[in-house]
Amino acid sequence: MSRKFHLIFSIILIAAFVLSACGTKAAPASGEKVTVTWWHISTADEHKALWQKLADEYMAAHPNVNIEITVLENEAFKTKLTTVMQSGEPPDIFQSWGGGVLNEYATAGLLKDITPDLDANGGEWRNTFAPGALGVYSYKGKNYGVPWDMGMIGFWYNKALFAQAGIDAPPTTWAELIDDVKALKAAGITPIALGEGDNWPGMHMWAYLVTRLGGKANFEGALLRTGSFTDEPFVKAGEMVQDLVALEPFQDGFLGATYGDEATAMGNAKAAMELMGQWAPAVEKDNSEDKEGIGDDLGWFPFPAVAGGAGDPNDAVGGGNGFAIGKNASPEAIDFVKYLTRPESQVQLAEIGVIIPVVKGGEAGLDDPLMIILQQQLAKAEYFQLYYDQALPPAMGSVVNDATQGLFAGTLTPEQAAQEIENSAQQELK
Repeated sequence: MSRKFHLIFSIILIAAFVLSACGTKAAPASGEKVTVTWWHISTADEHKALWQKLADEYMAAHPNVNIEITVLENEAFKTKLTTVMQSGEPPDIFQSWGGGVLNEYATAGLLKDITPDLDANGGEWRNTFAPGALGVYSYKGKNYGVPWDMGMIGFWYNKALFAQAGIDAPPTTWAELIDDVKALKAAGITPIALGEGDNWPGMHMWAYLVTRLGGKANFEGALLRTGSFTDEPFVKAGEMVQDLVALEPFQDGFLGATYGDEATAMGNAKAAMELMGQWAPAVEKDNSEDKEGIGDDLGWFPFPAVAGGAGDPNDAVGGGNGFAIGKNASPEAIDFVKYLTRPESQVQLAEIGVIIPVVKGGEAGLDDPLMIILQQQLAKAEYFQLYYDQALPPAMGSVVNDATQGLFAGTLTPEQAAQEIENSAQQELK
């Protein structure tokens, strides 16, 4: 009786193990009919057509998979997504910018942890991505999505004005940047264009200084509440901003100027630098009097290193686009996202000018020399600091912008600005 019981028990254990293994193993080519729901916001005809082409290719290769695409305008997408999230039924794949909203969905259990998929086969999929860009879609060590495009903030500069001031190379350290500001002023040139009337352009200066001074651990400590936004790097960054302001490096009226005014100053060669994202050349050109901008005089360099800072000089501040993965996503849905983010797909997207690639090999689709430089720098970043107004809950983002504007206006001390941000964090980060 006992032997018979052990035999039956052993058979049950083996069967349970086999069934369990079958249930957890990803099986994209199982043959069972599967529907994948995908929401994106790429409404431009060329971009929308390319997404559809890639979906059609995947379905042709996987006849059992039906991909249902929903294309929404940006604001309509946000409204509709909020509704389905409240019902607990997210799409399998949907547009995401990472950061605070992604983190909230992950905390609510609405997203799928795809870390095992990224790490399978020795990290085969993970290793295709620029590490900093992929990190934007992780929260507390787990990935809930992947990027398909990422841009970064950097300094756009006028080579001719630099030469006129006797500067023969872009600065690589903050100390060199300060020297260049002084040299440009001595030559009668406005060193930096800034539209701080919109209050977000100047925030990038402070955020980059915090990143250089404190690095990833500093920001994540404040975000996850093991640290504080009054910690030393946040205050020190405010001091450095105000030291820069004291040199009067900006155009007259910068506190009331808009970002459009900033771009106009650069496009008309009335300022030597602006700290802005990858869209800056197009905006400068469009805002210039002759609609040509400064042409080949335009150059780009990454935000300078800060002596003694804990942050890696290659770390970047910026943002982009990605896919979040809904909690009910099938293995087929994840396999389709792999297809969308393979180098061949990235090349095609780069060729129509809608992305800066985040996957190795995707850069082959770029032909703009400045964008190639920017993409190469972006790929070096081990840590990518998402824009503060996206990395943090929306209510905190506006507080950060207002507090940093107070630094530029001189209405807040560095300590007061840091405290205002921390006060908001205590309300919003629980």
